[in-house]
Formats: sequence, C-alpha cells, structure tokens
Amino acid sequence: MTQGAAPYSALTPEALLDAVEACGYRCDGRLLALASYENRVYQVWLEDGTPIVAKFYRPGRWSDAAIGEEHAFALELVERELPVVAPLVIDGETLHAHAGFRYALYPKRPGRSPELEDPETLLQLGRFIGRIHAVGALRSYEHRFTLDIETYGRTPFRYVLEGGFVPHDLRETYRSVVEDVLARVERCYGRAPAVRTIRVHGDCHAGNILWTGEGPHFVDLDDTCMAPAVQDVWLCLSGDRASMTVQLADLMEGYRAFHDFDPAELVLIEALRTLRLIHYAGWLARRWDDPAFPASFPFFNTQRYWQDQILALREQAAALDEPPLELM
Repeated sequence: MTQGAAPYSALTPEALLDAVEACGYRCDGRLLALASYENRVYQVWLEDGTPIVAKFYRPGRWSDAAIGEEHAFALELVERELPVVAPLVIDGETLHAHAGFRYALYPKRPGRSPELEDPETLLQLGRFIGRIHAVGALRSYEHRFTLDIETYGRTPFRYVLEGGFVPHDLRETYRSVVEDVLARVERCYGRAPAVRTIRVHGDCHAGNILWTGEGPHFVDLDDTCMAPAVQDVWLCLSGDRASMTVQLADLMEGYRAFHDFDPAELVLIEALRTLRLIHYAGWLARRWDDPAFPASFPFFNTQRYWQDQILALREQAAALDEPPLELM
C-alpha cells in the first residue's frame, strides 16, 4: 500500500478487529481509539475482558527492517528487566500484516503522566533512562535515521518552503530566521564534535512515560533513532534556566548510577530544541493531506501559526547563544 491522501481510509473497525483475530485472539467487539496521529492506535478488548493495544503503522513511513529494529530494541530492554512496553511475540513474530496494513499488538499498561517537578520522580526517571542508554550504547541501528541537523533541520525546512506552506508575505522572513538558527545550531554541534550517538527512545516526553506506584512504563518507541544521549534528557526539563539546572541535577544523579554522561552534550540542548521546532512544522506539512491532520491541528498553515513560528525561532536564536546548562 502506498501512502495517499487518506492512508487509513481502509482501516475500518471490521478490518481492525479481523487483524487482531488473525493473530489468534478473540475480540468482544469493543475498541477505543487512543491519541495517536502518526500511526493509528486502538485499545481492543478480548472476549475474556482483557484489553490489548493494536498499533497500525502509517503506510510508507518505515521499512520492515526499521520497524524490526524498533521491536528488537524494545524486546532487548524488556529482557534486561527495563519497564518498556514491547510488542507481543506471536508465532515468533512481532510485525504482522493484514488488509494492506502492517501492525503490532502490545499489552495494555496503566499509568499517569509523571510529575517532572518532583525530585524523587526525576531521580527514578534518570535511573531508567541511564539503564536504557547503557543498552542502547551496545550496538547501532542500521535501518533507522540519525537525529542531526540534516534530518531534523534542513530536510523539513526545505519541504515546508518547497511545498508552499508558508504565506507569501512571511516566506522570506521565515527562510532568513531558519537559516540563521540552523547556523547557530551548527556552531553548537561544532562545540561538541566528539559527542557519540547511541540508540535512544527519541521522543522521551511525559506523554510517553506512564507512571505508577512502582515507577514508569516507557511507551511508543516509534521515533527511536541514533542520537546523542541528551535527546532523551532535555525533553524532561522545563521552566527557566534555574529550574532546569535543578531538574538536570536530579536526573543526572539517577542516570550516572547506570551510565556515563558526557557533559559536553549539554551544549546541544537548545540546538535539539530548535531542531524539534523545525521538524514539527515539517511533520505537520508532510501529513497535511491526511484528513485527520486538518481536523486535529486546525491552527497549522494559518498566518498566525507561521508568525508564532518565526517568533519562537527568534527566541531560540537568543537561547542558542547562551552558555549551556551546567551540572551541579
């Protein structure tokens, strides 16, 4: 199946339930769409009342080999007793196909968003991220991307401009601002030339961490990639510089108990934040033909959206010139 304007138009409730039952499960007919835009994710109830999660991969995005690496990393982490929600292995396979869709089934795990202002939560979170990175550093991906200036900066920037998404009267301003911040990002990378890339979660924000009384469950490795370790750290920081410095100290206290952290990577925090802003605009642009996106992101592709993007990137330009955070 190729990715068209409505890539999930054929994913009817019947097709979804048939896919789950093709893996040997009996469904009771209930299903619930979960918050996901890149893929389609559903909670499906089985006849015994047990819920499982079915994830249908966006057609045309990942190769089978790239999805296989995602699944293998998740299973490798689970094997080492890390609280990562990995796909179910069914007849020796984790990736399945039905009615033109590729999908995986997952156990349902409970949890709430972590309280990232709480020092004890950050300490525990740092321990688990450190353990994930200790495993991630053992080998490299061969089929997944590396998060860098090209993949998260220049490529989405070109797509947005060439696709005509930026209003004509803001086009040159947007171009100039992005070119300026990318030059500053390059200088940040130049100050940390020896930083190593490892397998990381890639999108380790609070929405992908389910917290329970026993600690976290890490979910959604869809964006796992090769990146500096700090990519999984900075998304857990928020607030002003003083707040982030304290949060970083709590995270690193736990992290360094299980894996080394190179302080040189701290210079990349604002660079990675900048790249994420540019990438997000490109992601929305690439998905704009999917009917789910205009319905869910009505603010995108408006005059106000691009004005706000220009303002946010100008603020990032100033942040990129500030000294990096320091470990306490």
